[in-house]
Order: sequence, then structure tokens, then C-alpha cells
Amino acid sequence: MKLYNSLTRKTEEFVPNVPGKVAMYTCGPTVYHYAHIGNMRSYICEDVLEKTLRYLGFDVKRVMNITDVGHLSDDGDNGEDKMVKGAEREHKTVMEIAEFYTKAFFDDCALVNIKRPDVVEPATNCIPEFQNMIKVLLDKGYAYKAGENVYFDTSKLKDYYVFGNQNEQELLIGARDDVTEDTNKRNKNDFVLWFTKSKFAQQALKWDSPWGVGYPGWHIECSCISMKHLGEYMDIHCGGVDNIFPHHTNEIAQSESFTGHKWCNYWFHVQHLNDRGGKMSKSKGAILTVSVLKEKGYDPLVYRFFCLQSHYRKPLEFSFEILDNTVAAYNKLKKRVLELKDDGAVDKAVFDEYKQRFSDALSDDINTSMALTVLYDVLKAPTNDATKLALINDFDYVLGLDLSVRKEEEGEEDSELAAYVEEQIALRKEAKKAKDFAKADAIRNELAARGIILEDTREGVKWRKA
Repeated sequence: MKLYNSLTRKTEEFVPNVPGKVAMYTCGPTVYHYAHIGNMRSYICEDVLEKTLRYLGFDVKRVMNITDVGHLSDDGDNGEDKMVKGAEREHKTVMEIAEFYTKAFFDDCALVNIKRPDVVEPATNCIPEFQNMIKVLLDKGYAYKAGENVYFDTSKLKDYYVFGNQNEQELLIGARDDVTEDTNKRNKNDFVLWFTKSKFAQQALKWDSPWGVGYPGWHIECSCISMKHLGEYMDIHCGGVDNIFPHHTNEIAQSESFTGHKWCNYWFHVQHLNDRGGKMSKSKGAILTVSVLKEKGYDPLVYRFFCLQSHYRKPLEFSFEILDNTVAAYNKLKKRVLELKDDGAVDKAVFDEYKQRFSDALSDDINTSMALTVLYDVLKAPTNDATKLALINDFDYVLGLDLSVRKEEEGEEDSELAAYVEEQIALRKEAKKAKDFAKADAIRNELAARGIILEDTREGVKWRKA
């Protein structure tokens, strides 16, 4: 299996530290708000990576953190605490916010068939581990106290910019949030390990420490949580490209200074999902989530299908027009699969041939678009339906598209779709009444693109699935 390694900027043969076993870590959400569909693209791609590894025979242990403390809106002591900001916005406690949005995150993950990681650990569970790492870094001379905070000293490193030689301004553009100047720092790239002096006089979550009552910086949590559950040697660390700097850069700095050896061998980064206005983000206002897509009448698995059609290292543009085209393609694909008859014997030679082709596609840096091509080739192959179904069900372990699942068999009433269609019919009726026939036609065409046929009858408008 070959993977692109962001650390070396090369596609490399994947060789785990322990033969047959994979220690995998995923940067989880900061649970102050919903995860938008851009966030979910990363988690879908990471889910495909994990399932590919399992499909190829690896024993995978995957760990994810939940950031429920310490994530400021910049890397100095001048930003807003995201969790406190969320609590103030909704007039709830920080822990109530964390619990609500953690559940919302995993509910959305379930809608797009993302497997829950083997270990999910909130940052607030690991304060002793954070403090221990900070003590060791201070003892080794990699950290210092200033302005009543504790900082990591990047000047102690031979190479801080381990992910490349871009200039700092370029790197900051890709950062999760802009970094502002902190005059307590000895070097402008130094970062906070522990806050005790903050502009947040009423910081909601604080703990006793050898350096005073305070709370951890954001970067330290992933280092400590991963080591708690995976040990000091990790195989794959995942995240979005916006995590590369400063977050993952700082993780490597503190982790390898703590352990004294290389920490993680492979870094897997997913490119941005863009809309026509640029990178999708929460700061733009209304948040488009998987649940919102479902409320609008879209099957969430259509969004997963949309993501799989592109390579994870390529930026992907989202629009509802593109999604509507994906709906048509998904419905057509699923219809073809459901028409297959599960009778006869599986042709083992054909099964093995196409399974190998599917494995080869995934082994080539998780080439999901090529894997989907193999799926379509199976449907066209000169073999019986039983063999085709066996292959499609086998592939769907990784693809997660529920291609052979009939909704009627699941006992699901598509009430959300029905409500959405009825709402659109009412809007169309109003448009026609106002003689806005262009809008009325646009509504009909939009529904048609989603596989919904409107029929104007003497009894009113009827609708059916195409």
C-alpha cells in the first residue's frame, strides 16, 4: 500500500511500526458548534483510510480527541476561547455545549456511515497527562515560564518547519486561525502549553497546576491523548490541510522533544472543500451540515458519494447544482444494484480479479475515484448477478454507500423528503399565483434533478420518485 506522506512530501510504501498493526490518530472536532460539510469531508476521507487498512488485512486502532477546552481563536493569549464563546452564544455551560455538539457531531458521522473511532477521548479527561508532558519539557529545557504562562521554546529545535520551507506568511494563510503577537514569547513561533494568565478572568474550566490555576493550550492535547492510547510510536496522523501549521507542526515539536525520538511516520492531510466564495468555514455565517442537507431532502450518503468521486488531496468545490447531479448519479447506481438478482453461484475467479483491482485502486494513495470505476466495471462485467452482488457488498465495506440496502427493508419512512417536497410544492404554487413562472419552473426542475416528478392533476399536484 502506498500513501502520500505530508511530512516527506512523497508517496511512500506504507510500513507500520509493528507488522500487521496500525496505530492511527485523527484530530477531532472542537465542540463549540456544528461540524460543517467541509469538516465532514476530512472525516469521510479518514474513515475510508481506516476501512481500507482493515479491508487490506491490517489490525487498526484509531483514536480521536474531542477538544472541549483550550482552543483559542488564535495561538497567542489574545483570542477568544471557542468553548466559552459557544456557551455565551447559547446561554449554557461549557460542558453542556460540549455534550450537545459532541452528540451532534457523531449523529452526523452516522448519517454518512463514518465508523466511530475505537477510542474517543475528550481533552478534559487528560489534564494529568498534559501536566506531566509540560513538566518533562520544562525539565529538558524545551519550555519556559513567562507572563505566568508556560511556553514551548521553538528556538531549541534544529528544524521547526518540518512540513516544508514555505515562508511564514504562506503558512499562516493555511492555519486554522490567524496568529497574533504575544509579547511574553521569546520567539514569535513559540506556543502556549499552559495558560495561567489570560484575558478571560472568568474562564469556565480551570485546574490546579505547578504553575498556578489554569488550563492547557490546544496543541498539547493531541500529543498526550495519542500517547495515552497508542504509545510513543504512531503510524498515521490524520487531519485537514489547515492543521499542518501551526497545529501539527507544534505537535511534532513537543512530542519528539518529550520522547527523544521520531513520533509519527505518516501524515495524512485532506484538502479543503470550497464553495464559490472560497474555503467553507464557520465564520461565514450559516453552517451547512450533513443534517441540514438531510432536512433539505438529500440522502446524506449522496454527500459521501460526492466526496468519494474526488481524490482527498485535491480541493473539492461544492454547490447544490453539483450535488443535484450527484443525486441523479447515486440514484441511478443504486437502482442498477438493486435490480441485480441474488441467485446462482459466485464465480470465484471473477470475484478475485475485481477484488484485486479494487484493492489496487485503494492501495494507490486511497484512489476512491478509481475504486468507483472498478465498481462500475463490475456492473458491466460479463458475469452473473450473484458475483456482481458479492463484489459490490464487499466493496461497500469501504465505500459505505449502502448500495444494496433497500430503505423499505430498513423500515424507514422518508418523512423528511416528503416534508421538503411538500414545502417546495407550496412555494411553486405561490410562484404560479404571482405569475412568477420562471421560479415555478426552477422549483420543478430542481425537484426533477433530485429524482422527484411533479404531476399537475385536477385534484392538485401529485409527486412521485422517478
